[in-house]
Amino acid sequence: MIKTVIFDMDGVIVDTEPVHHYAYHQHFKHLNIDVTQEMYTTFTGNSTKNVYQRLKETFDILDEVENLVQQKRALFNDAFDDKEDLDLLPGVRELIIDLHSNGIQLILASSASKVTIERVFNRFKLHQYFTHIVSGEDFPKSKPHPAIFEHAASLSVAPKEECIVIEDSTNGIKAAKAAGIYCVGYISEHSKLQELNEADVVIGHFNELDSNRVKSLK
Repeated sequence: MIKTVIFDMDGVIVDTEPVHHYAYHQHFKHLNIDVTQEMYTTFTGNSTKNVYQRLKETFDILDEVENLVQQKRALFNDAFDDKEDLDLLPGVRELIIDLHSNGIQLILASSASKVTIERVFNRFKLHQYFTHIVSGEDFPKSKPHPAIFEHAASLSVAPKEECIVIEDSTNGIKAAKAAGIYCVGYISEHSKLQELNEADVVIGHFNELDSNRVKSLK
């Protein structure tokens, strides 16, 4: 029986991708680099640090990675605070409350920075539902490397065979499967270019899940 659900954040709990897209592309203009949509799509599920490491390998950028990360983060934070229509994805709050009230442990494992996670959790009052928050900035390698999910599973009240991951990105699903954890793929509005075929099951709306179905997955 499933006892722990490990949630990704961006594209699963809240759709901050439009805000990230705006911040990244404003920064790309400032850096005078041409990042194609094809290349940008491959960044989904990566930490900001890893994105800029890749960009430095591809383009002639003199700034250090940490400076680039801080510049982009400032653009994101300004846009995040100004975006009044930012909301949780449809049905996810109801699912979180249902799982929590039925004794299922919730853990967050997101590639986002701790600062961004805190902004989202404070804005939408989510702290009360999650026992642990794991940020990708604590790991040298981003998804599809399994480290973040391996660590999240180690925080579970149950063995990883009784955990599931909910992910919307190709890299995230690969990371969950590499960690040996059952994965639910979520078709997110801004993740339609992502390949979800490696997920164990795919959903298009969170009303397809409830605590009873989650407990019986596998």
